[in-house]
Amino acid sequence: MELPVRRKRVLPPNYLKVVSLFDGISCGRVALERQGFNVDYYASEIDKYAIEISDKHGYSVRLGDVRNVGFIPKVDLLIGGSPCQDLSISKKNRKGLEGERSGLFWEYVRILKLLNPRYFILENVASMPKADRDIITREMGVEPIMIDASLVSAQSRKRLFWTNISVVGLPTDRGIRVKDILEPDIECPKTSAFTPSKKQFTDTTKKLGYVGEHDHQANRVYDEDGKSPAINTLRANGLIQVGHIGNTNSQGQRVYDPDGKSVCLSANGGGGGAKTGLYKTDETKIRKLTPLECERLQGLPDNYTEGVATTHRYKCLGNAFNVDVIAFILSFIHTADVSAV
Repeated sequence: MELPVRRKRVLPPNYLKVVSLFDGISCGRVALERQGFNVDYYASEIDKYAIEISDKHGYSVRLGDVRNVGFIPKVDLLIGGSPCQDLSISKKNRKGLEGERSGLFWEYVRILKLLNPRYFILENVASMPKADRDIITREMGVEPIMIDASLVSAQSRKRLFWTNISVVGLPTDRGIRVKDILEPDIECPKTSAFTPSKKQFTDTTKKLGYVGEHDHQANRVYDEDGKSPAINTLRANGLIQVGHIGNTNSQGQRVYDPDGKSVCLSANGGGGGAKTGLYKTDETKIRKLTPLECERLQGLPDNYTEGVATTHRYKCLGNAFNVDVIAFILSFIHTADVSAV
């Protein structure tokens, strides 16, 4: 009987041995490669669509369910974003770190102690309760860094990062807005991008015109009987709400100006703009973002998630790291550290 031929793994020189937990679509690997690192990449993930997307873009040693990950010698970097569903303020009656999903944080802690890597990065939502944040900080042994992806992208996405990498400062603000990442409306697939035409738009700002030479947000003039476009909670995150569709101003119905930032992408949001936000791209069109535009919000190459159904693309992107934020953190691992591996 002829035995199967085993694939020989040829490792590059000066590589980092990386274990990625809750790997998703391997945004960590994209960030590492963007920073010029060679990697030996071990990935723990169970979502078959995320795995399908990831495996198109590079080879990973598959570890399966995080609860089954055992000892791996000489790991340089442990990275992962444990599930946030039971921690985020967007979920009612959340159970925090005792919840079924967010309780997987304890698997990260177990594996961190087991592998004892040179470096670690743990990501989670900034909106979690202080009690849960304090528990994570105690277990990780370092204070978190809060980085908003709006500095490096058009997306308002605040996340906490616990890491022993000596990060200094924050990324430089690139000034990217939603309008900078949009596909032309004529090229957008209607099945994934446009909102149903029967939904009526309610303009809450009553824009009268603008002063100066350009129709920028700072130059616009509004009717005093309308709602201010500078809603404090939204303006603080760089969003510019200009109205809503339907009868309510719920999150999934709000409409934003592309001159501002996008809402934080959501993996589990419902219909309307719950996953990507709704944007008034011209005087007649209001639409959600396409998967390609969401890839740009996460710092991924265009069409990175292509090949699976649109629904799965949105979910995978909502669960993903912002690549450029992770690349910023990794930039503080110096070349001398890698060459010593």
